[in-house]
Amino acid sequence: MIGLDTNVLTRYIAQDDPLQSSRADAIVESLTVGEPGWVSIATLLEVVWVLKSTMRVGRERIGRIISQFLTLDQFVVEQSILVERALRQYEKGNADFADYLIAASAQAAGCSRTVTFDRIAARDAGMELIG
Repeated sequence: MIGLDTNVLTRYIAQDDPLQSSRADAIVESLTVGEPGWVSIATLLEVVWVLKSTMRVGRERIGRIISQFLTLDQFVVEQSILVERALRQYEKGNADFADYLIAASAQAAGCSRTVTFDRIAARDAGMELIG
């Protein structure tokens, strides 16, 4: 298995730097079921942040990209069940992907509630608004 950093995945997705994108292409296209790419939760959250904040990619496309990481056999996503649960909610709601993943992770850990100051996360991600 090969660990994939955020910058490798974003260069592969964006194709915005000729040299780095071609190197990222070579790595990603070399991945197989026998030697897949590891996508950590931290990497996934950073990829989503870069796509949204820097590249101005919309929710629908971000959802498709996350879905590809989850469904393609050449990728292994850390905590894929939680990521998939968060993705389903993200596709329907208005909160950030990270909020849905935080809420899903807390629930899986047995937390009785997840508290936040973020009104959208409270409304859409099932967190409890405090303050």
